[in-house]
Amino acid sequence: VQLQASGGGLVQAGGSLRLSCAASGLTFSSYAVGWFRQAPGKEREFVSAIRWSGVYSESTKDRFTISRDNAKDTVYLQMNSLKPEDTAIYYCAARGISDSNIYRPETFRYWGQGTLVTVSS
Repeated sequence: VQLQASGGGLVQAGGSLRLSCAASGLTFSSYAVGWFRQAPGKEREFVSAIRWSGVYSESTKDRFTISRDNAKDTVYLQMNSLKPEDTAIYYCAARGISDSNIYRPETFRYWGQGTLVTVSS
């Protein structure tokens, strides 16, 4: 199983980025995919995840939109109105679609390599 995260970069506050997570080696439609982020000196935190629909953290729910294209084995995270505090390495991860506790990173089995998002003020 491989997960390839891409789409990170440098953007000014208020700008937008779209992250992609391309999966291979698994029956994609049977897996939930989540996005987590980790800023320097901080713990990895939940951002968003999608099974049949998306869920979000409180800090991202009004600005980020997660979607999936099962035909392309890819999940997208559209990030709008970015803030400097969104700066982090963003990781995508996958796990069984019916498993519980989707907000917890330890419940995800497969992880991508991460993509860096930097939001300047």
